[in-house]
Amino acid sequence: MENKALKYYFFILFSLIPISILIGPAMSLSNIILIDLSFLIFALLSKKNIFILNHTTKMLFLLYFYLIFNSIISQDFLTSAPRNFGFIRFIILFFAFNYFFKDNKYFNNIFYLWTLILLIVAFDIFIERFTGTNILGYGAEYVDGVLQSGGNRVVSFFKDEPIVGGYVNAFYLMIVGFLFECNKNTSNNHKKIFLLISVFFLISILLTGERSNAIKALMGFIVFYYLNDNFTLKNKLLFIISFVIIITFSISKSEFLKLRYGHQLLHPILNQLKSNDKKIDKSKVSGSEYINHYSSAIEVFKNYPIFGVGTKNYRVETCNNQSNIKYACSNHPHQILFEFLAEHGLIGSIISIFILFNLIFTKFGTILRSKNFIQIGCLVYLFFLFTPLLPSGAFFADYNLNLFWINLALMYSVGKKTNIYLFNELKVK
Repeated sequence: MENKALKYYFFILFSLIPISILIGPAMSLSNIILIDLSFLIFALLSKKNIFILNHTTKMLFLLYFYLIFNSIISQDFLTSAPRNFGFIRFIILFFAFNYFFKDNKYFNNIFYLWTLILLIVAFDIFIERFTGTNILGYGAEYVDGVLQSGGNRVVSFFKDEPIVGGYVNAFYLMIVGFLFECNKNTSNNHKKIFLLISVFFLISILLTGERSNAIKALMGFIVFYYLNDNFTLKNKLLFIISFVIIITFSISKSEFLKLRYGHQLLHPILNQLKSNDKKIDKSKVSGSEYINHYSSAIEVFKNYPIFGVGTKNYRVETCNNQSNIKYACSNHPHQILFEFLAEHGLIGSIISIFILFNLIFTKFGTILRSKNFIQIGCLVYLFFLFTPLLPSGAFFADYNLNLFWINLALMYSVGKKTNIYLFNELKVK
Protein backbone atom coordinates (compact mmCIF):
# COMPACT_ATOMS: atom_id res chain seq x y z
CA MET A 1 0.00 0.00 0.00
CA GLU A 2 1.49 3.34 -1.08
CA ASN A 3 0.02 5.72 1.50
CA LYS A 4 1.06 5.07 5.11
CA ALA A 5 -1.79 7.19 6.51
CA LEU A 6 -4.31 5.16 4.50
CA LYS A 7 -2.72 1.94 5.68
CA TYR A 8 -2.93 3.08 9.30
CA TYR A 9 -6.55 4.18 8.83
CA PHE A 10 -7.68 0.77 7.60
CA PHE A 11 -5.50 -0.89 10.24
CA ILE A 12 -7.60 0.84 12.91
CA LEU A 13 -10.90 -0.13 11.25
CA PHE A 14 -9.96 -3.81 10.93
CA SER A 15 -8.52 -3.89 14.45
CA LEU A 16 -11.79 -2.58 15.87
CA ILE A 17 -13.91 -5.41 14.42
CA PRO A 18 -13.86 -7.69 17.52
CA ILE A 19 -14.39 -4.73 19.87
CA SER A 20 -17.28 -3.38 17.79
CA ILE A 21 -19.05 -6.74 18.03
CA LEU A 22 -18.66 -6.67 21.82
CA ILE A 23 -20.11 -3.17 22.04
CA GLY A 24 -23.24 -4.09 20.12
CA PRO A 25 -24.98 -4.51 16.74
CA ALA A 26 -25.12 -0.79 15.95
CA MET A 27 -21.39 -0.36 16.49
CA SER A 28 -20.40 -3.47 14.51
CA LEU A 29 -22.72 -2.46 11.66
CA SER A 30 -21.24 1.05 11.66
CA ASN A 31 -17.70 -0.30 11.60
CA ILE A 32 -18.38 -2.63 8.66
CA ILE A 33 -20.19 0.09 6.70
CA LEU A 34 -17.28 2.45 7.36
CA ILE A 35 -14.82 -0.16 6.07
CA ASP A 36 -16.98 -0.73 2.98
CA LEU A 37 -17.49 2.94 2.15
CA SER A 38 -13.84 3.77 2.78
CA PHE A 39 -12.80 0.88 0.54
CA LEU A 40 -15.11 2.02 -2.26
CA ILE A 41 -13.88 5.62 -2.00
CA PHE A 42 -10.28 4.39 -1.98
CA ALA A 43 -10.91 2.35 -5.13
CA LEU A 44 -12.64 5.28 -6.85
CA LEU A 45 -9.93 7.83 -6.04
CA SER A 46 -7.03 5.50 -6.81
CA LYS A 47 -8.77 4.25 -9.97
CA LYS A 48 -8.05 0.65 -9.02
CA ASN A 49 -10.12 -2.19 -10.37
CA ILE A 50 -11.03 -3.88 -7.08
CA PHE A 51 -13.99 -5.98 -8.24
CA ILE A 52 -12.41 -9.04 -9.76
CA LEU A 53 -14.75 -11.56 -11.34
CA ASN A 54 -13.70 -15.14 -10.76
CA HIS A 55 -15.47 -18.26 -9.53
CA THR A 56 -15.45 -17.09 -5.90
CA THR A 57 -16.81 -13.61 -6.53
CA LYS A 58 -19.41 -14.91 -8.98
CA MET A 59 -20.69 -17.19 -6.19
CA LEU A 60 -20.89 -14.21 -3.84
CA PHE A 61 -22.96 -12.12 -6.24
CA LEU A 62 -25.14 -15.12 -7.14
CA LEU A 63 -25.97 -15.50 -3.44
CA TYR A 64 -26.81 -11.80 -3.25
CA PHE A 65 -29.14 -11.93 -6.26
CA TYR A 66 -30.87 -14.97 -4.78
CA LEU A 67 -31.44 -13.11 -1.48
CA ILE A 68 -33.00 -10.19 -3.36
CA PHE A 69 -35.30 -12.69 -5.09
CA ASN A 70 -36.08 -14.19 -1.69
CA SER A 71 -37.23 -10.76 -0.46
CA ILE A 72 -39.47 -10.24 -3.49
CA ILE A 73 -41.36 -13.49 -2.91
CA SER A 74 -41.32 -13.35 0.90
CA GLN A 75 -44.47 -12.98 2.98
CA ASP A 76 -43.48 -9.55 4.23
CA PHE A 77 -41.13 -7.69 1.88
CA LEU A 78 -40.42 -4.88 4.35
CA THR A 79 -39.33 -7.39 6.99
CA SER A 80 -36.84 -9.28 4.82
CA ALA A 81 -35.66 -6.52 2.46
CA PRO A 82 -33.36 -4.59 4.86
CA ARG A 83 -31.49 -7.76 5.80
CA ASN A 84 -31.28 -9.22 2.28
CA PHE A 85 -30.50 -6.01 0.40
CA GLY A 86 -28.05 -5.01 3.12
CA PHE A 87 -26.17 -8.28 2.58
CA ILE A 88 -24.04 -6.45 -0.01
CA ARG A 89 -21.95 -5.08 2.87
CA PHE A 90 -20.46 -8.53 3.50
CA ILE A 91 -19.47 -8.93 -0.15
CA ILE A 92 -17.66 -5.58 -0.10
CA LEU A 93 -16.10 -6.55 3.25
CA PHE A 94 -14.87 -9.77 1.62
CA PHE A 95 -13.14 -7.73 -1.11
CA ALA A 96 -11.67 -5.33 1.48
CA PHE A 97 -10.20 -8.18 3.55
CA ASN A 98 -8.65 -9.77 0.48
CA TYR A 99 -7.16 -6.49 -0.69
CA PHE A 100 -5.61 -5.29 2.55
CA PHE A 101 -4.61 -8.68 3.98
CA LYS A 102 -2.32 -9.43 1.04
CA ASP A 103 0.51 -8.03 3.18
CA ASN A 104 1.56 -10.48 5.93
CA LYS A 105 3.13 -7.79 8.12
CA TYR A 106 -0.06 -5.78 7.89
CA PHE A 107 -2.42 -8.49 9.09
CA ASN A 108 0.08 -9.83 11.65
CA ASN A 109 -0.21 -6.62 13.65
CA ILE A 110 -4.01 -6.81 13.48
CA PHE A 111 -3.95 -10.40 14.70
CA TYR A 112 -1.78 -9.46 17.69
CA LEU A 113 -4.45 -6.98 18.76
CA TRP A 114 -7.23 -9.50 18.15
CA THR A 115 -5.33 -12.04 20.28
CA LEU A 116 -5.10 -9.54 23.13
CA ILE A 117 -8.82 -8.75 22.89
CA LEU A 118 -9.80 -12.43 22.93
CA LEU A 119 -7.54 -13.14 25.91
CA ILE A 120 -9.21 -10.31 27.83
CA VAL A 121 -12.67 -11.68 26.99
CA ALA A 122 -11.66 -15.21 28.03
CA PHE A 123 -10.24 -13.95 31.34
CA ASP A 124 -13.43 -11.98 31.86
CA ILE A 125 -15.48 -15.18 31.42
CA PHE A 126 -13.48 -16.85 34.20
CA ILE A 127 -13.96 -13.80 36.44
CA GLU A 128 -17.73 -13.73 35.92
CA ARG A 129 -18.11 -17.47 36.36
CA PHE A 130 -16.34 -17.47 39.73
CA THR A 131 -17.43 -14.07 41.09
CA GLY A 132 -20.89 -13.61 39.57
CA THR A 133 -20.08 -10.45 37.62
CA ASN A 134 -17.55 -9.51 34.98
CA ILE A 135 -14.98 -6.70 35.27
CA LEU A 136 -17.62 -4.13 34.27
CA GLY A 137 -20.19 -5.44 36.73
CA TYR A 138 -22.35 -7.23 34.16
CA GLY A 139 -23.86 -10.59 34.97
CA ALA A 140 -25.73 -10.25 38.26
CA GLU A 141 -28.72 -8.48 36.70
CA TYR A 142 -29.01 -11.13 34.01
CA VAL A 143 -28.76 -13.99 36.54
CA ASP A 144 -31.43 -12.53 38.84
CA GLY A 145 -33.70 -11.42 36.06
CA VAL A 146 -33.65 -14.35 33.68
CA LEU A 147 -31.97 -17.57 34.68
CA GLN A 148 -31.95 -18.91 38.23
CA SER A 149 -31.48 -22.16 40.16
CA GLY A 150 -27.87 -22.49 39.06
CA GLY A 151 -28.75 -22.17 35.38
CA ASN A 152 -27.16 -18.77 34.89
CA ARG A 153 -24.92 -18.35 31.85
CA VAL A 154 -22.03 -15.95 31.45
CA VAL A 155 -22.72 -12.74 29.53
CA SER A 156 -19.33 -11.00 29.92
CA PHE A 157 -19.13 -7.78 27.86
CA PHE A 158 -22.42 -8.54 26.10
CA LYS A 159 -24.20 -7.30 29.23
CA ASP A 160 -27.57 -9.07 28.90
CA GLU A 161 -27.08 -11.68 26.16
CA PRO A 162 -25.50 -15.12 26.81
CA ILE A 163 -23.62 -15.24 23.48
CA VAL A 164 -20.00 -14.73 24.54
CA GLY A 165 -19.26 -18.46 24.08
CA GLY A 166 -20.16 -18.20 20.40
CA TYR A 167 -17.98 -15.10 20.14
CA VAL A 168 -14.89 -16.84 21.55
CA ASN A 169 -15.62 -19.92 19.45
CA ALA A 170 -15.64 -17.78 16.28
CA PHE A 171 -12.22 -16.27 16.98
CA TYR A 172 -10.16 -18.72 19.02
CA LEU A 173 -9.15 -21.17 16.28
CA MET A 174 -8.06 -18.42 13.88
CA ILE A 175 -6.09 -16.80 16.74
CA VAL A 176 -4.39 -20.06 17.72
CA GLY A 177 -3.81 -20.75 14.02
CA PHE A 178 -2.13 -17.36 13.74
CA LEU A 179 0.18 -18.15 16.67
CA PHE A 180 1.26 -21.39 14.99
CA GLU A 181 1.50 -19.77 11.56
CA CYS A 182 3.79 -16.90 12.53
CA ASN A 183 5.96 -19.11 14.76
CA LYS A 184 6.52 -22.11 12.48
CA ASN A 185 10.24 -22.22 13.22
CA THR A 186 9.92 -21.75 16.96
CA SER A 187 10.73 -24.35 19.63
CA ASN A 188 8.40 -27.16 20.68
CA ASN A 189 8.00 -25.47 24.07
CA HIS A 190 6.45 -22.45 22.40
CA LYS A 191 4.09 -24.69 20.45
CA LYS A 192 2.99 -26.35 23.68
CA ILE A 193 2.23 -22.89 25.05
CA PHE A 194 0.01 -22.22 22.02
CA LEU A 195 -1.72 -25.51 22.73
CA LEU A 196 -2.36 -24.47 26.33
CA ILE A 197 -3.72 -21.11 25.14
CA SER A 198 -6.24 -22.93 22.95
CA VAL A 199 -7.22 -25.07 25.96
CA PHE A 200 -7.69 -21.88 27.97
CA PHE A 201 -10.05 -20.53 25.30
CA LEU A 202 -11.90 -23.84 25.10
CA ILE A 203 -12.45 -24.03 28.87
CA SER A 204 -13.71 -20.44 28.86
CA ILE A 205 -16.35 -21.47 26.29
CA LEU A 206 -17.30 -24.43 28.48
CA LEU A 207 -17.71 -22.12 31.50
CA THR A 208 -20.18 -19.87 29.66
CA GLY A 209 -22.76 -22.65 29.84
CA GLU A 210 -23.52 -22.38 26.13
CA ARG A 211 -23.79 -26.08 25.44
CA SER A 212 -24.11 -25.98 21.66
CA ASN A 213 -21.12 -23.68 21.24
CA ALA A 214 -19.11 -25.75 23.72
CA ILE A 215 -19.77 -28.92 21.71
CA LYS A 216 -18.88 -27.22 18.42
CA ALA A 217 -15.74 -25.72 19.98
CA LEU A 218 -14.65 -29.10 21.33
CA MET A 219 -15.18 -30.81 17.98
CA GLY A 220 -13.36 -27.96 16.25
CA PHE A 221 -10.48 -28.24 18.71
CA ILE A 222 -10.07 -31.97 18.03
CA VAL A 223 -10.18 -31.57 14.23
CA PHE A 224 -7.84 -28.56 14.28
CA TYR A 225 -5.17 -30.47 16.20
CA TYR A 226 -5.71 -33.60 14.15
CA LEU A 227 -4.76 -31.50 11.10
CA ASN A 228 -1.92 -29.80 12.98
CA ASP A 229 1.43 -31.39 12.08
CA ASN A 230 3.32 -29.66 14.91
CA PHE A 231 2.61 -32.67 17.15
CA THR A 232 3.02 -36.41 16.69
CA LEU A 233 -0.03 -38.65 16.58
CA LYS A 234 0.99 -40.18 19.91
CA ASN A 235 1.17 -36.77 21.57
CA LYS A 236 -2.19 -35.78 20.09
CA LEU A 237 -3.91 -38.91 21.45
CA LEU A 238 -2.32 -38.52 24.89
CA PHE A 239 -3.36 -34.91 25.06
CA ILE A 240 -6.95 -35.55 23.95
CA ILE A 241 -7.35 -38.32 26.53
CA SER A 242 -5.89 -36.10 29.26
CA PHE A 243 -8.10 -33.23 28.21
CA VAL A 244 -11.27 -35.36 28.29
CA ILE A 245 -10.37 -36.55 31.79
CA ILE A 246 -9.82 -32.97 32.97
CA ILE A 247 -13.11 -31.78 31.46
CA THR A 248 -15.04 -34.71 32.96
CA PHE A 249 -13.49 -34.07 36.38
CA SER A 250 -14.25 -30.33 36.14
CA ILE A 251 -17.90 -30.97 35.28
CA SER A 252 -18.26 -33.47 38.12
CA LYS A 253 -16.95 -30.88 40.61
CA SER A 254 -19.13 -27.99 39.44
CA GLU A 255 -22.85 -27.85 40.20
CA PHE A 256 -23.35 -25.35 37.40
CA LEU A 257 -21.55 -27.47 34.80
CA LYS A 258 -23.34 -30.60 35.96
CA LEU A 259 -26.64 -28.78 35.52
CA ARG A 260 -25.86 -27.38 32.07
CA TYR A 261 -24.07 -30.39 30.56
CA GLY A 262 -25.65 -33.17 32.56
CA HIS A 263 -29.18 -32.49 33.70
CA GLN A 264 -30.04 -30.03 30.91
CA LEU A 265 -28.18 -31.76 28.06
CA LEU A 266 -27.89 -35.52 28.56
CA HIS A 267 -31.08 -36.01 30.57
CA PRO A 268 -33.37 -34.42 27.94
CA ILE A 269 -31.88 -36.68 25.27
CA LEU A 270 -32.53 -39.77 27.39
CA ASN A 271 -35.99 -38.52 28.30
CA GLN A 272 -36.80 -37.89 24.65
CA LEU A 273 -35.86 -41.46 23.85
CA LYS A 274 -38.16 -42.59 26.63
CA SER A 275 -40.92 -40.35 25.29
CA ASN A 276 -41.29 -42.70 22.33
CA ASP A 277 -43.39 -44.64 24.79
CA LYS A 278 -46.93 -43.49 24.07
CA LYS A 279 -47.71 -43.51 27.80
CA ILE A 280 -45.39 -40.50 28.32
CA ASP A 281 -46.55 -36.97 27.57
CA LYS A 282 -43.87 -35.52 25.28
CA SER A 283 -44.84 -31.97 26.20
CA LYS A 284 -43.57 -32.64 29.71
CA VAL A 285 -40.22 -33.99 28.62
CA SER A 286 -37.33 -31.87 29.91
CA GLY A 287 -35.56 -29.97 27.16
CA SER A 288 -38.44 -30.35 24.69
CA GLU A 289 -38.44 -26.61 23.85
CA TYR A 290 -35.88 -27.07 21.07
CA ILE A 291 -37.78 -30.04 19.72
CA ASN A 292 -40.88 -27.85 19.63
CA HIS A 293 -38.98 -25.18 17.66
CA TYR A 294 -37.70 -27.78 15.20
CA SER A 295 -41.18 -29.25 14.79
CA SER A 296 -42.55 -25.76 14.21
CA ALA A 297 -39.94 -25.09 11.52
CA ILE A 298 -40.85 -28.35 9.78
CA GLU A 299 -44.52 -27.30 9.86
CA VAL A 300 -43.65 -23.95 8.24
CA PHE A 301 -41.61 -25.82 5.63
CA LYS A 302 -44.57 -28.09 4.89
CA ASN A 303 -46.78 -25.04 4.29
CA TYR A 304 -44.16 -23.24 2.15
CA PRO A 305 -42.04 -26.05 0.69
CA ILE A 306 -40.58 -24.36 -2.41
CA PHE A 307 -39.06 -21.02 -1.33
CA GLY A 308 -40.16 -20.75 2.30
CA VAL A 309 -41.62 -17.68 3.98
CA GLY A 310 -38.59 -15.45 3.36
CA THR A 311 -35.61 -14.26 5.39
CA LYS A 312 -36.62 -13.01 8.86
CA ASN A 313 -40.25 -13.94 8.12
CA TYR A 314 -40.30 -17.03 10.35
CA ARG A 315 -41.57 -14.94 13.25
CA VAL A 316 -44.18 -13.31 10.99
CA GLU A 317 -45.56 -16.74 10.08
CA THR A 318 -45.41 -18.41 13.50
CA CYS A 319 -46.44 -15.46 15.67
CA ASN A 320 -49.27 -14.18 13.47
CA ASN A 321 -50.82 -17.60 12.97
CA GLN A 322 -51.10 -18.95 16.48
CA SER A 323 -54.29 -20.78 15.56
CA ASN A 324 -51.92 -23.38 14.14
CA ILE A 325 -51.13 -25.39 17.27
CA LYS A 326 -48.02 -26.85 15.62
CA TYR A 327 -46.39 -23.41 15.45
CA ALA A 328 -44.07 -22.15 18.18
CA CYS A 329 -43.93 -18.35 18.10
CA SER A 330 -40.27 -17.33 17.89
CA ASN A 331 -37.87 -15.10 15.97
CA HIS A 332 -36.17 -18.14 14.45
CA PRO A 333 -36.18 -21.96 14.76
CA HIS A 334 -32.93 -22.04 16.82
CA GLN A 335 -31.16 -24.29 14.32
CA ILE A 336 -29.49 -23.23 11.07
CA LEU A 337 -30.67 -26.04 8.79
CA PHE A 338 -34.27 -25.80 10.00
CA GLU A 339 -34.04 -22.03 9.56
CA PHE A 340 -33.04 -22.50 5.93
CA LEU A 341 -35.91 -24.91 5.28
CA ALA A 342 -38.52 -22.68 6.90
CA GLU A 343 -37.39 -19.36 5.44
CA HIS A 344 -36.01 -20.52 2.08
CA GLY A 345 -37.85 -23.75 1.34
CA LEU A 346 -36.35 -26.69 -0.49
CA ILE A 347 -35.24 -24.87 -3.65
CA GLY A 348 -34.00 -21.80 -1.80
CA SER A 349 -32.11 -23.93 0.73
CA ILE A 350 -30.44 -25.94 -2.01
CA ILE A 351 -29.36 -22.74 -3.79
CA SER A 352 -28.06 -20.89 -0.71
CA ILE A 353 -26.44 -23.89 1.00
CA PHE A 354 -24.83 -25.00 -2.27
CA ILE A 355 -23.28 -21.54 -2.73
CA LEU A 356 -22.09 -21.34 0.89
CA PHE A 357 -20.62 -24.85 0.85
CA ASN A 358 -19.06 -24.13 -2.53
CA LEU A 359 -17.34 -21.05 -1.08
CA ILE A 360 -16.14 -22.97 1.97
CA PHE A 361 -15.12 -26.36 0.63
CA THR A 362 -13.79 -25.69 -2.89
CA LYS A 363 -10.60 -24.44 -1.20
CA PHE A 364 -10.37 -27.40 1.18
CA GLY A 365 -7.55 -29.19 -0.66
CA THR A 366 -5.61 -25.99 -1.31
CA ILE A 367 -5.75 -25.00 2.37
CA LEU A 368 -4.69 -28.42 3.65
CA ARG A 369 -1.76 -28.55 1.22
CA SER A 370 -0.60 -25.06 2.17
CA LYS A 371 -0.80 -25.90 5.89
CA ASN A 372 -1.78 -22.33 6.68
CA PHE A 373 -3.09 -22.70 10.23
CA ILE A 374 -5.10 -19.47 10.16
CA GLN A 375 -7.03 -20.82 7.19
CA ILE A 376 -7.40 -24.23 8.84
CA GLY A 377 -8.81 -22.58 11.97
CA CYS A 378 -11.35 -20.61 9.93
CA LEU A 379 -12.27 -23.66 7.85
CA VAL A 380 -12.88 -25.82 10.93
CA TYR A 381 -15.09 -23.16 12.51
CA LEU A 382 -17.15 -22.76 9.32
CA PHE A 383 -17.56 -26.52 8.98
CA PHE A 384 -18.97 -27.09 12.47
CA LEU A 385 -21.20 -24.04 12.25
CA PHE A 386 -23.58 -26.19 10.18
CA THR A 387 -23.63 -29.12 12.62
CA PRO A 388 -27.08 -30.76 12.28
CA LEU A 389 -29.56 -30.70 15.21
CA LEU A 390 -27.39 -28.63 17.56
CA PRO A 391 -29.18 -25.37 18.51
CA SER A 392 -27.88 -22.12 17.06
CA GLY A 393 -28.74 -18.48 16.63
CA ALA A 394 -30.36 -17.17 13.47
CA PHE A 395 -27.85 -17.49 10.64
CA PHE A 396 -29.02 -14.33 8.87
CA ALA A 397 -28.97 -12.23 12.05
CA ASP A 398 -26.27 -9.53 12.05
CA TYR A 399 -24.27 -11.04 14.92
CA ASN A 400 -23.95 -14.50 13.36
CA LEU A 401 -23.41 -13.11 9.84
CA ASN A 402 -20.55 -10.97 11.16
CA LEU A 403 -18.80 -13.98 12.68
CA PHE A 404 -19.40 -16.15 9.61
CA TRP A 405 -18.13 -13.62 7.04
CA ILE A 406 -15.12 -12.59 9.11
CA ASN A 407 -14.01 -16.22 9.13
CA LEU A 408 -14.80 -16.76 5.45
CA ALA A 409 -13.08 -13.55 4.36
CA LEU A 410 -9.99 -14.34 6.44
CA MET A 411 -9.87 -17.90 5.16
CA TYR A 412 -9.51 -16.55 1.63
CA SER A 413 -7.46 -13.43 2.24
CA VAL A 414 -4.46 -14.83 4.17
CA GLY A 415 -3.52 -17.48 1.59
CA LYS A 416 -1.48 -16.85 -1.55
CA LYS A 417 -3.52 -19.31 -3.61
CA THR A 418 -6.92 -18.30 -2.20
CA ASN A 419 -6.65 -14.50 -1.94
CA ILE A 420 -8.65 -13.27 -4.95
CA TYR A 421 -6.13 -10.54 -5.79
CA LEU A 422 -2.97 -12.61 -5.33
CA PHE A 423 -4.50 -15.52 -7.23
CA ASN A 424 -5.40 -13.19 -10.10
CA GLU A 425 -1.81 -11.89 -10.17
CA LEU A 426 -0.50 -15.47 -10.32
CA LYS A 427 -2.81 -16.20 -13.28
CA VAL A 428 -1.58 -13.10 -15.11
CA LYS A 429 2.06 -14.13 -14.61
